Amino acid sequence: MGMDRAERKRRTILGAAREVFLEHGYVGASMDQVAALAAVSKQTVYQHFTDKRGLFAAVITADVRAAEQRSDELLDALAGTADPEADLRAVARGLVTVVTQPHLVRMRRVVIGEAERFPDLAALWYATGPERGYHRLAERFARLADRGLLRVPDPLAAARHFTWLVLSVPLNQAMFDPAARPTEEELLRVADDGVRVFLAAYAA
Repeated sequence: MGMDRAERKRRTILGAAREVFLEHGYVGASMDQVAALAAVSKQTVYQHFTDKRGLFAAVITADVRAAEQRSDELLDALAGTADPEADLRAVARGLVTVVTQPHLVRMRRVVIGEAERFPDLAALWYATGPERGYHRLAERFARLADRGLLRVPDPLAAARHFTWLVLSVPLNQAMFDPAARPTEEELLRVADDGVRVFLAAYAA
């Protein structure tokens, strides 16, 4: 069943808001700019989102959920895997590819840039993005440990180690040197290297 008119309008506004926030930052963005880009009235924007903070929070949540949808299949395969190394590589490759997408890197910069003035928005990004991701991965690691396929006395710590073995180099490079985006081959190599180091510590 297709989306109804209200949902289509909401998605249009979210897409416009994302572009406005990326272009102007949180402080520089206005509901007028969002309405103009979405080709709707400002009243229509307020019918869907009560204020700018709520709109920004909705953009963050939508981006995180979209990234999660891409990783769900990989995480589900990992939970039932018969080949942990192969499926960990698949998760690592998916993770590094998704998180280093240019629009997500740009949004991360916006959030960090506004963190001092708007700590609640930075906290929202962390809670719905990285922290939620750690817990989702930790659940899968705990299942693998129960099956004797990994040795993880602290699944949450293991999830954080895995994430940063895979992401630290390419994400920091993308954050601070926008012109130096790694190639797909380089990203996959970093992911595979991260898995090898992870298994050196956590393989059963």
